[in-house]
Amino acid sequence: MLRHRIRQLCLAGTVSIALAAPAAPAASTDAYDPWPGLVQDIFNNRPMSDGSDVIGIEMPARAEDAAIVPVTLRTKLSPGDNRRIKTITLVIDQNPAPMAAKFTLGPDANVTEISTRVRVNNYTDVHAVAELSDGKLYVTKTYVKASGGCSAPAVKNAEEAKNRLGQMRYRQFARPEQGPASNIRDAQIMIGHPNNSGLQMDQITHLYIPAFFINELHLWQDDSPVLAMEGGISISEDPNIRFTYVSNGAKHFRAEAKDTDGHVFEHQWNADASGT
Repeated sequence: MLRHRIRQLCLAGTVSIALAAPAAPAASTDAYDPWPGLVQDIFNNRPMSDGSDVIGIEMPARAEDAAIVPVTLRTKLSPGDNRRIKTITLVIDQNPAPMAAKFTLGPDANVTEISTRVRVNNYTDVHAVAELSDGKLYVTKTYVKASGGCSAPAVKNAEEAKNRLGQMRYRQFARPEQGPASNIRDAQIMIGHPNNSGLQMDQITHLYIPAFFINELHLWQDDSPVLAMEGGISISEDPNIRFTYVSNGAKHFRAEAKDTDGHVFEHQWNADASGT
């Protein structure tokens, strides 16, 4: 399970009387950098190397909608590198629960690209940390201007979200470099789920909606693992994961998702077909 580090936000009032000199201006919090603490909390203070030639992270510099910010992670290891990426951890530093997702890549699936949509609550650095087969961690980052994504109201109402709960779709896309004999697949899994963050307010009762989200996702081609995700509140409503992998000739593609209320959602498709 993910370890959620929820920072408490408090409002405090103070009353003071100035007797001589005027009060000093309040110290700015703009310089606060949570990353060193997150390295300790999430990665047990393990050393990290520059990952600019290992993993790439792409996000818009300024988000159009803070509740559905696109993010793409790309592997950058050279073809001659005999190491492989085992996991990629996505950390949105200033979010209430910074660890957005941890992706585990199937050892034989050759996943080279993962895209999803996330909530961003404040202007923030976003880090991608790759663990390689050499046992070392490599980090890269980008900066995103967005605010309010974790508390933004859901797009779908509660009844609509309930009716779509656990519905899955699997799609494949043609890639320009793919010929008829190519075994590279560009696929997408979509899951109907509100993925409530726990910070959203019911617009009728004005009470906070409890956190309720997909916290596990596993994908296989036949019985061979392709990709797994441990998710948190930062993954947007109706989780949507797009990824590339290499087909092993499997006949079926399978998905299993679990949420924080214990629901288990499963589906299977023909490996070379798209559908619901």
